[in-house]
Amino acid sequence: MEIMDEVTKEYVSKLISEGKREDGRGFDDYRPIKVETGIIPNAEGSAMVEIGSTKVVVGIKMDAGTPFADRPEEGVMSTNAELIPMAHPTFESGPPRAPAIELARVIDRGIRGAEIFDGKKLFIAPDKVWMIFFDVWALDQCGNLFDAGALGAMAALKQVRIPKFEDGRVIYGEYSGKLELKDDVVMTTFGKLKGKSFVDPTYDEEVSMTGRFNISTTKDRVCSMQKAGTDGYKKEEVLELIDRAFEKGKELRSHL
Repeated sequence: MEIMDEVTKEYVSKLISEGKREDGRGFDDYRPIKVETGIIPNAEGSAMVEIGSTKVVVGIKMDAGTPFADRPEEGVMSTNAELIPMAHPTFESGPPRAPAIELARVIDRGIRGAEIFDGKKLFIAPDKVWMIFFDVWALDQCGNLFDAGALGAMAALKQVRIPKFEDGRVIYGEYSGKLELKDDVVMTTFGKLKGKSFVDPTYDEEVSMTGRFNISTTKDRVCSMQKAGTDGYKKEEVLELIDRAFEKGKELRSHL
């Protein structure tokens, strides 16, 4: 496996240095994107996203719970990611490992940074608020789970129906209305190799690349950024990536 990884890295590195990619795409081209919503009937919102052969499902569940002490009138949001073994040979069953935790946190940070819903509108009663739980399942890892998961989370969020709350309990299957959203937030992930940055890395490119930069945007502002890998980024590079992320954000939002 390690020998094959080294062969893959050498091959991908050679292509990138020549301005090429293994699947023939340009450096700013996404693979084909498909979004399907409402796939989990018992969820308050759900979506399945395919970017090329990468496939992710996102489900959203709501429950009534206790708010944080420092924000007693605001709802609570939590994001969890599951990298199930059938999605890729490197994924193992058991407690979430670092890649799953990072995936959940980066998606979560983009949604929080966008502030696309008013947490105070999730207030129910003293010591009782709505809690929004995102579950992200990777069904097929062929690269770039970040953008697929973030797009799925946004697509599912746009479908969310708030359950009724009566007599101190949640009545599932009956709804009081939809969650009000101010905007759409999407994520664009750039891989970096040989000093060149490219959008929507495949799995082979992820194995090979020496840098990664995730940028979450709405139509008019940056909501979050995350850097990974050993490569550094100059100020000029970051500003260029932000411009490219805004441009690709238009394409991603067209699928919502």
